[in-house]
Amino acid sequence: MQSKTIWLNLLLLLSALCLTGCFSSNPADIEAFSKPTKVIVTAEKYVMQPPDEIQIFCTKVPEIHEQTQRIRPDGMVSFEGVGEMRAAGRTPKELADVLRERVMLLYALPGENPIDVRIMVYRSGFYYVQGQVYLPGPKIYTGRDTVFDALSNAQPNPMAWLGRIQVIRPSSEKNIPPKIFEVDFDRMEAHGDISKNVLLQEGDIIYVPPTVMAAIGLKVEEFVRPIGRAFSTVNIVEPGRQYDR
Repeated sequence: MQSKTIWLNLLLLLSALCLTGCFSSNPADIEAFSKPTKVIVTAEKYVMQPPDEIQIFCTKVPEIHEQTQRIRPDGMVSFEGVGEMRAAGRTPKELADVLRERVMLLYALPGENPIDVRIMVYRSGFYYVQGQVYLPGPKIYTGRDTVFDALSNAQPNPMAWLGRIQVIRPSSEKNIPPKIFEVDFDRMEAHGDISKNVLLQEGDIIYVPPTVMAAIGLKVEEFVRPIGRAFSTVNIVEPGRQYDR
């Protein structure tokens, strides 16, 4: 009985240490994120990269109207009669302006925006949802993704600690720490509290930690699994086979 108590206390200590490392949030870090209500959420600001797919709309120029292109690995797209042009690193509006200049050498195009470039399939940018969710991993970034959208789509599982979800914006600068703040998804979902429902950027990470009891269960499983495998080996002896002793 005493040994069981020691093991339980040890597991509790290990779980507490593990969970301590999970939480390094700073409430003020939320200021680095944008709120959907304070910015224009539009695909026009999306910077295209390979292998995003785009479609061109220009009824005055049949050669390019409704043409669909996947941005090549070299960042280029090409159209018959118009030639190649760089799409990577540009917004749809910027590419439409370049295309308009090329087309106007061949056609007279009335109006301020005679060519419309639309993103049909987002493929180049990702954010990430990890931890206690049914659907972890990279998620396609569209420029319009919020924390609530991301968590709803990833579907937290019963082991998730909904009150301490970490939203992380990594830093590529050595001397600048990542920005991290906590979200209470339960309050978001059950009470409509969207005060922390920020817009995500490409590369953002959402980490859904386990509850204390779930963390203990995971540690127990991690400890017991190798032992179970060791004792589950079964020697199968063929019927009627004789062995020398």
